[in-house]
Amino acid sequence: MPLRSMTWLTRFGITIAVTSTFACDARADGPERSDGWKTATAITMVAGVATTTLMPRIFYADPETTAGWKVRWHVSVLAPTLANVSLALLNEHGLKDGIAGHRPGCDDTNQGQGRCQDYGSLSSHAFLAFSAFGQGTATFFTDTLKWSDGQFHAGAFVGDVAFPLVLAGVTSVGRAAGNWETTGTVVLSSGVGLITGALTGFTYAMLQRPECGYTGSLICW
Repeated sequence: MPLRSMTWLTRFGITIAVTSTFACDARADGPERSDGWKTATAITMVAGVATTTLMPRIFYADPETTAGWKVRWHVSVLAPTLANVSLALLNEHGLKDGIAGHRPGCDDTNQGQGRCQDYGSLSSHAFLAFSAFGQGTATFFTDTLKWSDGQFHAGAFVGDVAFPLVLAGVTSVGRAAGNWETTGTVVLSSGVGLITGALTGFTYAMLQRPECGYTGSLICW
């Protein structure tokens, strides 16, 4: 009987020790976050930026040239894209530490430990995804209303507005669903990104005519 009691106590002690170890590890790691959503939102963010960058300008040609719908891709589209990306990088490597907005489950007591190594606000993923959507939307409406005299093109709408919107939506929802940022942080970051992208896209589309002149080239420098 004493031997059995000692065996039982030994097993019980081992169980407690193992349980305590896992509990300590869980506390050290901090709040649970989804690595799957982290990867998915990185992909959708990059896809959104790539879509608005690679999407050509689709417009109804000026009557002074050959009439009809035309497609042109401008190297100058890199200007608004790089502006948005630069702001996202500035946020990620500079502004976040100044804002000091905690990620979900993090506070002053566990900041810098486990899954609380960095701050969450503003969300660079949500910002950049929605800035791409804002850029594409501003470009579409400028091309439609100013350069195409109000003529609507479904392909331009899908490439400039619909597809970037879906990617931006998945990115923002995923950041909150994966517990990487709070819902409030995601909403704020998305709004700031949308306004920023709309401004850069509108400026680009107004200053850069979609037509390449009389060369007929599909790529405009």
